[in-house]
Amino acid sequence: MAVKNQFITDNYAIYNGDCIEVMADMPDNSIHLSLYSPPFGGLYHYSSNDRDLSNSPDYNTFFEHYDYVVKDIARITMPGRLTGVHCMDVPSGNSGCDHLVDFPGDIIRLHAKHGFKYVARYHVWKEPLGVRNRTMAKNLAHKTIVTDSSRCSLASADYLLMFRRAGENTIPITHPVGLLSYAGEREIPHDLLGYRGFTGNQIENRFSHWIWRQYASAFWDDVRIGRVLPYQESKEPDDEKHVHPLQLDVIERAIVLWSNEREKVLTPFMGVGSEVYGSVLNNRLGIGVELKESYFKQAISNLKSINQSNQSDQLKLIK
Repeated sequence: MAVKNQFITDNYAIYNGDCIEVMADMPDNSIHLSLYSPPFGGLYHYSSNDRDLSNSPDYNTFFEHYDYVVKDIARITMPGRLTGVHCMDVPSGNSGCDHLVDFPGDIIRLHAKHGFKYVARYHVWKEPLGVRNRTMAKNLAHKTIVTDSSRCSLASADYLLMFRRAGENTIPITHPVGLLSYAGEREIPHDLLGYRGFTGNQIENRFSHWIWRQYASAFWDDVRIGRVLPYQESKEPDDEKHVHPLQLDVIERAIVLWSNEREKVLTPFMGVGSEVYGSVLNNRLGIGVELKESYFKQAISNLKSINQSNQSDQLKLIK
């Protein structure tokens, strides 16, 4: 395996290297779930490395290279199991005032090419003013509707696209006493707490039913946007200001819904380790690959922190 560095424990294995080279050494049908954010089609640049997909010269070239990633994920994913891709519509320019590119649609078509069935799209709501302040997009400025509202647009949601590999899932993903925890900002009604871990007829498990209603919605407007891992220390001068990890609420929901405990969860674009962190916290085996050395080092720090203090102490709340 061609890697520059690695860190392996009983609960996770992370590699500093090219995900294509790392996945090449993984056996067929060996991964239970994969979950990741691909470089957003040339919108953001994460490093100057010529192996970084974000450095593709154009959108079509990005997909030529991304094709190899999806092809290998299809090979190593168990039949009937899922892969999740976190993405968004891509604005054609930095101002966001021209038009949007259907990046999610192209991702869906690419997965279909490699035998995945498109099964779900979850919309992660983002507060418009917060997006405006972070990106300075002109199409979100109130001034734009004053001067020419033909140029205004919206604070696009993030999407979690879920795909199922063709074939029969031979190991069912089960929740015999329902869902045991809720990853979100709403308050669970107090009268439902006594049903947590209910062992009777699951039709009567009001605690799990309430959580499932939040998760089964196509619009996740209860995700805590600031619940992310520390990442600022890993940034370098060539990073763009809007690099931001995936929210732990999104990760936890995906991992709990689509994998069993102690199953393998892969993230080929690990960043600072969010998906691996979420896997370990939920008693899964995390596997992560990251090309950029500074992100890899931050991932090690974030993962080591699991054993140093409880989960709430590790979350960096970004206001």
